[in-house]
Amino acid sequence: MNDAAPAPRRARLRAPELTGRGGWLNTGGKELTVSDLRGSIVIVDFWTFCCINCLHVLDELRELEDKHRDTVVIVGVHSPKFVHEAEHQSVVDAVERYGVRHPVLDDPDLATWKQYAVRAWPTLTVIDPEGYIVAQHSGEGHAHALEALVAQLEAEHGAKGTLRRGDGPYVPPEPVATNLRFPGKALRLPSGNLLVSDSTRHQLVELEADAETVVRRIGEPGDFNEPQGLALLPDGKVIVADTVNHRLRMYDPADGAIETVAGTGRQWWQGSPTAGPALEVDLSSPWDVAWWDGKVWIAMAGVHQLWTYDPQAGTVGLAAGTSNEGLVDGPAADAWFAQPSGLAAAGDRLWVADSETSALRWVEQDGDGYTVRTAVGRGLFDFGHRDGAAGQALLQHPLGVTALPDGSVAVSDTYNHALRRFDPVAGEVATLATDLREPSGAVLDGADIVVVESARHRLTRLRLPEESVRVEGAAHRTQRPATAVAPGAVRLDVVFTAPAGQKLDGRYGPSTRLLVGSTPPELLLQGEGKGTDLFRDLVLNGEVAEGVLHVSAMAASCDDDPDNEYPACHVHQQDWGVPVRLSGDGDTRLALVLAGMDA
Repeated sequence: MNDAAPAPRRARLRAPELTGRGGWLNTGGKELTVSDLRGSIVIVDFWTFCCINCLHVLDELRELEDKHRDTVVIVGVHSPKFVHEAEHQSVVDAVERYGVRHPVLDDPDLATWKQYAVRAWPTLTVIDPEGYIVAQHSGEGHAHALEALVAQLEAEHGAKGTLRRGDGPYVPPEPVATNLRFPGKALRLPSGNLLVSDSTRHQLVELEADAETVVRRIGEPGDFNEPQGLALLPDGKVIVADTVNHRLRMYDPADGAIETVAGTGRQWWQGSPTAGPALEVDLSSPWDVAWWDGKVWIAMAGVHQLWTYDPQAGTVGLAAGTSNEGLVDGPAADAWFAQPSGLAAAGDRLWVADSETSALRWVEQDGDGYTVRTAVGRGLFDFGHRDGAAGQALLQHPLGVTALPDGSVAVSDTYNHALRRFDPVAGEVATLATDLREPSGAVLDGADIVVVESARHRLTRLRLPEESVRVEGAAHRTQRPATAVAPGAVRLDVVFTAPAGQKLDGRYGPSTRLLVGSTPPELLLQGEGKGTDLFRDLVLNGEVAEGVLHVSAMAASCDDDPDNEYPACHVHQQDWGVPVRLSGDGDTRLALVLAGMDA
């Protein structure tokens, strides 16, 4: 007889209900519950449509979604960061804009986000066919891990009889006919016509000067994938930011030719080269392009950096940004950006719409290098619509910037549905026009400015006003709750469990990386900087009431086969901006799940 006590079993966590005041999309009007999904493997994708990493994950999930359509149900839970993203129609637009082909719950109050204890966009939570949470993944690069887990769950629950195969609850919306569908950017061709990136239809469209009449549609299926930025080169050719293809294309209006000039079609990951022959270096969601200082500058939204492409040399290279997400000025190599999405050259300055910090910034030459400075903007979680002195003015996720003839700058203030103006001489921000719908770019045409109203699927011609309208407006902060942490010593743990059949492989060096910083910098007394362990002992300054911890983690897992000299490896990575509030009764441990479950 064996009297030894059995090993304790880990408690199984029942998946909380899926609730959201905005209701359901892509279900034909049906309200879904967790019990409705019983028998299926459910992947809950917590996303928000401003987030480039969330858009990457939508693309990562498509193959899994198609391959396992009879066993897997993906449910998007839209959890907004910005006020605009909490508007139901904005979520409806985003679901169409990005081709989301699964049910989406509109959760403007973050009710489900809180129930599932989510800390970052994007986060994926896996629920088994019996309704229990079995894994959580944050960030990008988890498609292969999910594929392995799905296969495991299919086998396990198929044998138990708890797996139900069949069609999922997705009901596609009715298509709508318009000349443009969620256009991104525009430019004026030497002919006087306008060229527009018709992003959702994956084409370019040339319009007559009236900004309405279609001259031609450019691009066959596969030529472009959600193209955005356009830049006219001195020789009359056009550089296109082919965003989801992670490439730059060149279009010649003279003969209609399209060719790839930069990018491999693969997404750039940490550790990949940041310079070299243009067709051999990976890019990551190039969102806009501009000709400045003898090169094409690239707003590399996917890695929070600016790169350049040199057409003469046929090379690309990193120009500014560390890949950390945030707002830090200074020498280009040390600056932080947050999803730069708009560029405009103006003499000795390159203006940048830095969308996730709701900021207008610029790059200027500084001796042999470049320096980054901020005109308007405070950080990741402060935004609004307020005019006046630049130091207190607020924007909300701007995607475009346009240099004006008088030296000022027009900002396509996307989530405020407005066109704003910054005067660098007076240091003032004003509003030029309101009642636009998600303006994502604008181009000068004589005395007019032509605005890309992305969510109205059109270009809108406006006369540049002699005087601006002043908007007192309001300041906002994200609804995302701050995490209460104790002042003093706090243990940071990044939880990572390698997928089945894989392991962390250090034969060629460390397979994990961790970078920690803070806003304001004085929040962290100890623990800032880079390392190779997925944990860090922090010391937080009790004299700072609140702030943001910036945590970037990467783990490379490889096939666990000692006889294979070159195992297949996969990179998992996530950037967390964690709002924290210091409190005497706060936690002394901060756990961030990269992959797996926090024990």
